[in-house]
Amino acid sequence: MTDTNPGAQQPESGHAPGGGEPTPPSPWSPHGHGAVEEPQYASGAAAQPQEAPYVPPQEPPQVLFGSAVGGQPPPYVPPAHTQTYPTPPPSTPPRRSSGLVVRVAVLALLVGGGAGAVGGLLVADRNARTAPSALDTAPPAKQASAPAPSGTVEAVADKLLPSVVQLRTRSGEGSGFVIRQDGLIVTNNHVIAEAAQDGANNTLKVSFQDGQVVDGTVLGRDSSSDVAVVQAKGVSGKTPVALGRSDDLKTGQSVVAIGSPFDLSGTVTSGIVSSLHRPTSAGGDETGQATVLDAIQTDAAINPGNSGGPLVNMSGQVIGINSAIYSPNGGGGGRGQQQGGSVGIGFAIPIDQARRTADEIVKTGKATQTVLGVSVQTPQTGTAGAQVSQVTGGGAAAQAGIQVGDVVTKMDDRRIDTSDALVAAVRSKAPGDKVTLTIGNGTRTVQVTLGGQPAPTN
Repeated sequence: MTDTNPGAQQPESGHAPGGGEPTPPSPWSPHGHGAVEEPQYASGAAAQPQEAPYVPPQEPPQVLFGSAVGGQPPPYVPPAHTQTYPTPPPSTPPRRSSGLVVRVAVLALLVGGGAGAVGGLLVADRNARTAPSALDTAPPAKQASAPAPSGTVEAVADKLLPSVVQLRTRSGEGSGFVIRQDGLIVTNNHVIAEAAQDGANNTLKVSFQDGQVVDGTVLGRDSSSDVAVVQAKGVSGKTPVALGRSDDLKTGQSVVAIGSPFDLSGTVTSGIVSSLHRPTSAGGDETGQATVLDAIQTDAAINPGNSGGPLVNMSGQVIGINSAIYSPNGGGGGRGQQQGGSVGIGFAIPIDQARRTADEIVKTGKATQTVLGVSVQTPQTGTAGAQVSQVTGGGAAAQAGIQVGDVVTKMDDRRIDTSDALVAAVRSKAPGDKVTLTIGNGTRTVQVTLGGQPAPTN
């Protein structure tokens, strides 16, 4: 065993103390024979000299816990005629190699990190393949067919869809709803106005939810209320709607709109009643007052093609006819609005007004328009109200003593802010109804019995 204890003292000559065989000069000793050559290093390791096979001693000294027995360990004496195994001094790599050592360490670290990343990907991929997946779960059992719960949008749709139709003319489409089994249909005047002008050319087509398509004929219409009645030819057994009432509607009440927006028949949307008694112009005559409605405002999505379709309460009763939408680019109501899409502001004709007009058309082929017998304008002074600019001789207003220049600020309990508001309020009533008009700041009131005249059909 070679003693490499750096604390052992080495003799200065080639002989071991106390006799024995002379110790051959060490090639690392400064007293060795021949020239001393510095060891060459590569990558920080000392070059190893060529050496003879090492022959261990026959009886190596006994070492206990790193020390020879008996105190200081004796110098190691190799057997005769053998070459000692050179023991190089502790090597210290030159400073110039330290950077290389660091780079090698960094390289090893990078290689190790890459191997770890690859291993992580393999583990993640294996975990992904073995993790539970929704695709491995069987779909739930098909629900048994059952009636929709009462008062839900689903129930309203189930009830109303068979009664809603799509109406087509040469240049557009709209909606309507069946009120009699033989295919009697209520819709908007502006939906069928083109077909009415075409006369008997059969340019109006009626499409039912069951796929049946037939010709339609216009029985009568009122451009001032935007209501019309159509007869589908050669049909029977159709499902009529149930008509509700609109005089007891509440703001915030839930409603459903059904129709054919953008040619998508049978479309159902839902929302609420956003406001009541909203003066609105909707199709028909574009002069303004001729088509002003006392409208129900809703946020249920209404789009071009919904016109004429039903607005329905949650009991499945029709409480309005969808007629117009507000469009920021439409510049107002009527046909200009039909070019845009829903922005959450739609308008419907109250069914109380529409029912009265439709009933007259069915029975007589004509409708009667409710009138006050005045022409009005919004006051130019900037104050609220409807200022009378003309009084019709012998009319309802003249008989009640209303004069030019009077500013109407209320009708019954309803506030009148603009001229359109007065027109809408009058149109919501029937001929013969009695109303109380407040003039100016309330110092004067007038009792008026409203009149009637044939409704325009242009």
